Amino acid sequence: MINRALLLASLLAAPALASPETDRWAARSAAVTIARDDWGVPHIKGKTDADAVFGMIHAQAEDDWGRVETNFINAVGRLAETEGEAAIWRDLRMKLFIDPAELQAQYKAAPGWLKSLCTAWADALNHYLATHPQVKPRVITRFEPWMALSFSEGSIGGDIESINLARLEAFYTGQPAKLSALDLGSELAEPAGSNGMALAPGRSTSGDALLLINPHTSFYFRSEAKVESGEGLDAYGASTWGQFFVYQGFNRNVGWMHTSSGVDNIDEFALTVERKGGRWHYLHGASWKPLVEKTISVPYKAADGSMKTRVFTTWRSHHGPVIRAEAGKWIAIALMHRPVAALEQSFLRTKTSDLASYLKVASRRANSSNATLFASSRGEIAYLHPQFVPIRDNRFDWKKPVDGSDPATDWQGEHSLDQLPSVANPNSGFVFNVNNWPWTAAGPDSPKQAAFPRYMDSAGENPRGPNALRLLSGDRKFDLDSLIATAYDPYLQGFADTIPGLVKAWDALPAGAQKDRLAAPVATLKAWDYRTGAASTATSLAVFWGDEMIRRFGAAARADSAALTTYLAGDRIADADRLAALDVALGRLAGDFGGWDVPWGHINRFQRLTANIAQAYDDRLPSVAVPFASGNWGSLASFGSRPRDGTKRWYGDYGNSFVAVVRFGKDGPEARAIHAGGQRGDAASPHFRDQADRYAAHALRPVYFTDAQLAGHVERRYRPGE
Repeated sequence: MINRALLLASLLAAPALASPETDRWAARSAAVTIARDDWGVPHIKGKTDADAVFGMIHAQAEDDWGRVETNFINAVGRLAETEGEAAIWRDLRMKLFIDPAELQAQYKAAPGWLKSLCTAWADALNHYLATHPQVKPRVITRFEPWMALSFSEGSIGGDIESINLARLEAFYTGQPAKLSALDLGSELAEPAGSNGMALAPGRSTSGDALLLINPHTSFYFRSEAKVESGEGLDAYGASTWGQFFVYQGFNRNVGWMHTSSGVDNIDEFALTVERKGGRWHYLHGASWKPLVEKTISVPYKAADGSMKTRVFTTWRSHHGPVIRAEAGKWIAIALMHRPVAALEQSFLRTKTSDLASYLKVASRRANSSNATLFASSRGEIAYLHPQFVPIRDNRFDWKKPVDGSDPATDWQGEHSLDQLPSVANPNSGFVFNVNNWPWTAAGPDSPKQAAFPRYMDSAGENPRGPNALRLLSGDRKFDLDSLIATAYDPYLQGFADTIPGLVKAWDALPAGAQKDRLAAPVATLKAWDYRTGAASTATSLAVFWGDEMIRRFGAAARADSAALTTYLAGDRIADADRLAALDVALGRLAGDFGGWDVPWGHINRFQRLTANIAQAYDDRLPSVAVPFASGNWGSLASFGSRPRDGTKRWYGDYGNSFVAVVRFGKDGPEARAIHAGGQRGDAASPHFRDQADRYAAHALRPVYFTDAQLAGHVERRYRPGE
């Protein structure tokens, strides 16, 4: 076993390697302690914020270097250098926005305090590699401070993924777009997003504000940590691998939960283009403007292992880069890209102490995609709309490409915070968001849709929304236990909307073979209370029927811009089609599991076998029954599962990941949490899947926020590099 403390000492002692950088490493390490609790969660303490960042990122690298590294390989557009030609279009998409020279210039002009954090971030990763020589980086052998700006949780990340890779490839190759079943809507992914709820003191049994933190992401997407400094940092929660701020979590006084919002702040502009004088121009008003040309090189690993490069000429209008062609027009996209402000906002909000200070940080308006559910020890609660919302002409349908030649479609500045559909301290005593519209966020005290432009929301309602509103409405008081029960409420609104149409279709069916064949399954569904559970055969039947309905009608629903369950419940679907889908579902269940009356927990499983980012699954190996279901059908506890290569059972990899509930008591926060699988990415670690059973049973464990809570639960205490 390598003694890393001795290794670092030898590195620092070697005259050829001694440098200001290694001196910084030694000073940082001496100023940081990491305590691993009995779940493997790191509790980092540093003298300064930069020290704490150093320790936090070092701990992340220890826990899952592969995910830290991959996130930044992707963020700087270098994935094809390790994953090959198939990743070229992802890299090109990223490089339309991320330019190292521009980020370096922005880093140079950034505030000194932020640069010190970025330097500590890079030092931690380089120090980790120096003290772990067995770790071989795939692409980035040395991290530079400016790289932290490439993944700052502003728009680059979730927003850029709205650009369809197949259509981007088609534009640059001239070939038809190779659209997937997901692109077309005939297959449905687990809805990207999250749940958040905050309850005022008047709605809690203790008289303290409560907060639910329930992100829905790909599993193992975030690490969990407590990070503390002598400069006021004192935060706990989930951080995306490689980022040096708690993304969803709480400190001693406030908590913040981000949910993906339906705000329409990513716009596409249809450009009329002509080639003039050897260059492409686009019409804007009465004049033709030259498109800005930029050459982008994308290195990639060829099939034979050699490195090759594709070179692209790209174009940009004043709206943004061109990303595809449609109906004879070039389509340019506009989205927020403020790396410095986004990173400032992401870090500084973790040090706020009340709603006023949180809003002061939010005034940077560099959060584009996230609604926020907020609670504080002062008893404040709030739903905050994403802060980056361009002002636009409300006559246009901004959900579709608008005419880029019409100056009236240009963005006209940004809305101020007081112009957004946010709500603070409502009389209802609650706020929530489940990736639905904001018009029900606080029950009767919600923002009024008619008072805002249409582009403030493009998501509409979803099946989780009515369920959450039902559970929070009234005067019921909550504690942590009942808040957890609410977060995992098993009611599936999507099937409550769609199954009655199926039952009605069977009722109208004349006597015959199909009527007899479907009688018992329909009776099971008719008697069902629409609650999912591991023992529920009705859940299995409904999910398989719903899956077949998506295959048949998902594309039509998307083309109609209709909510899926609304479309499936509507009268445009013939009774014969509903019944035929049930016949197919019965056949699939019988073929895969020997009959249609299969308990949902027998099918729906959690399994973690390897540390690979792309997981493998095996029906022959141990797995855990999961009672909850897909958010597409209204499950608040989201678990996106499907059969995998070579499996009959369905294995989940998206949905509930890190979940926490927090009570903001006068003596400090009390919290519980759970993490999908476990904290560590090392399959040999006892913390690789030690939370799997608790995850399925939603038995959240106590969070050790204070030193007193942590006492007696420390497995190891050390300094980075030891």
